[in-house]
Amino acid sequence: MAPSWWGREARPNGGGGGTPVVVKMENPNWSISEVAASEVAPPDSPAGGGRGGKAGRGKNARQITWVLLLRAHRAAGRLTGAASAALAVAAAARRRVAAGRTDSDAAPGENTALRTRFYGCIRVFLVLSLLLLAVEVAAYLQGWHLEVDVGLLAVDGLFAAAYAAWMRARLDYLAPPLQFLTNACVVLFLIQSVDRLVLCLGCFWIRLKGIKPVPLAAEKEDVEAGAEEFPMVLVQMPMCNEREVYQQSIGAVCSLDWPRSNFLIQVLDDSDDAATSALIKEEVEKWQREGVRIIYRHRVIRDGYKAGNLKSAMNCSYVKDYEFVVIFDADFQPQPDFLKRTVPHFKGKDDVGLVQARWSFVNKDENLLTRLQNVNLCFHFEVEQQVNGAFLNFFGFNGTAGVWRIKALEDSGGWMERTTVEDMDIAVRAHLKGWKFLFLNDVECQCELPESYEAYRKQQHRWHSGPMQLFRLCFVDIIKSKALDNWPDVAAYFLLQIGFWKKFNLIFLFFLLRKLILPFYSFTLFCVILPMTMFVPEAELPAWVVCYIPATMSILNILPAPKSFPFIVPYLLFENTMSVTKFNAMISGLFQLGSAYEWVVTKKSGRSSEGDLVALVEKHSKQQRVGSAPNLDSLTKEESNPKKDSKKKKHNRIYRKELALSFLLLTAAARSLLSAQGIHFYFLLFQGVSFLVVGLDLIGEQVE
Repeated sequence: MAPSWWGREARPNGGGGGTPVVVKMENPNWSISEVAASEVAPPDSPAGGGRGGKAGRGKNARQITWVLLLRAHRAAGRLTGAASAALAVAAAARRRVAAGRTDSDAAPGENTALRTRFYGCIRVFLVLSLLLLAVEVAAYLQGWHLEVDVGLLAVDGLFAAAYAAWMRARLDYLAPPLQFLTNACVVLFLIQSVDRLVLCLGCFWIRLKGIKPVPLAAEKEDVEAGAEEFPMVLVQMPMCNEREVYQQSIGAVCSLDWPRSNFLIQVLDDSDDAATSALIKEEVEKWQREGVRIIYRHRVIRDGYKAGNLKSAMNCSYVKDYEFVVIFDADFQPQPDFLKRTVPHFKGKDDVGLVQARWSFVNKDENLLTRLQNVNLCFHFEVEQQVNGAFLNFFGFNGTAGVWRIKALEDSGGWMERTTVEDMDIAVRAHLKGWKFLFLNDVECQCELPESYEAYRKQQHRWHSGPMQLFRLCFVDIIKSKALDNWPDVAAYFLLQIGFWKKFNLIFLFFLLRKLILPFYSFTLFCVILPMTMFVPEAELPAWVVCYIPATMSILNILPAPKSFPFIVPYLLFENTMSVTKFNAMISGLFQLGSAYEWVVTKKSGRSSEGDLVALVEKHSKQQRVGSAPNLDSLTKEESNPKKDSKKKKHNRIYRKELALSFLLLTAAARSLLSAQGIHFYFLLFQGVSFLVVGLDLIGEQVE
């Protein structure tokens, strides 16, 4: 019997008690309460008469009172929490403004010319929108919004004449081109939405049919298998000032389950910090004393950044003895069986040039920024990479956690320093040479996500300016490519069409639609056209474009990460907010402006270093390691050096473009109230708040 709400046992059936009434409460501490029927029956009923019924009604009233009090207490707690959060946000915003650090503070060697011009254009639009809002409010108070043509012309006064001229100008000159641009962006938006839907259907088909790459014959794993059963593998670890993560990555790679005589590790250090280089070199020497075949290489001149580093390493004379090369960035921690799950896919498939594993993230739940990044990257790997790999045998190399056939790299021209996306560059050239790619969705390699907005913004700038540089450079090569049409002489005409469609996929879908059109329409449609249609209401943007289609696309994007469904609204708003950075990067890459060729190493936090590294040290100390564990004490001493800390201290800052756009969108939201556009108002309001949060750097890592 469940306990009564009054702390006593409920009376059982019988004895005049009647049938108990079960009342379900929503309070977490008392979920079910049983009240006897006699306590709630009317006075003249058989279940309870006279004074007993009155007592029951009194106790029932007391129950309702307690329920109301508990709900009020819960609501008060939520309000208190919301107020505390609001005060914390306000305090953080006040600190940002007081500190005065903005994104105009350029890093050494960083070009801010394009960023400054872009910010200037946004500021001009903001000033114009504030002036137009003042004019529209004044006209609204005069009631002129109800007298569009005839009535307004009869009103005397300079202001009335000026407002009438403004209405005629926007009707005759502003609305038509704005409506044309709106329709064009809507068409692009629909095309991109169809592409996203097709990718999702392809992913659903893969899951339904259980389609995945299967090796022809796995390598022998029993202890009797000799080293000749395993091909020679070269492992490259490019890094640059990776002070926080070098130990766990080197330790994880040295623990790969592969005959030591059949793989060599190259630690390719481009660090310009002497202390960091010394620590990395010391770590390599420790593993060398354990018998691991590992080499430390350091470049003093960082020509070509990562591409130059890899190119220099591939020029070593001993590379000719190896058949495959694996690349791991400094924060990647492969599982011990990584090679045994990837290299066998090359056996018996001489046309396979790349096997790519997916990424997983050790800090995906660290803050809101990492959660939203996880949504994007889960869709990228689960849907985009898997579908393109399964149906087209082509996708963009992710730059790490992939195994290349060295012959494919050499046949494609090797690493080139001409863009900031050397991984995509080599993938496109290998595809043009006819090499096929395999994506393994079930093989994961752990890594880190950027935890600060500054690091994420710079990463996205490089990822979106580089493809446009590459598109300019290889467009003619794609058009002239013959390898895509070199198919067996069976149904020649049909196979020729396959080559045409592969070129179409590479030019239109891979480059134009997903790298150029997506950031263009995202920024133009939701950050420029939508606010403008509030001030030029003759040009209309349908509600389904503003609300329903974006919501549907967000649901599709978030399906590969179902635990992130509570963040679907922040995800939608944040993607539109990031369109500013992506649009700026796309323009700079396409026209070689500003910071198109800047390479900024994504900062790592080493969030996974402590636990993983300690476990790794304990494991090897129990086996064969005696005195060669990574020297954590020396690392701690180096990190506690006050000179280094003061030199590399992190700060939150104000981002002027995002802040200006937040005020622009909030101004447009206020203007939409005059036109009674409900959905447009709420979208502009929430999007403006999203820009405000990002502009004040309130998303991601908060540095006190």
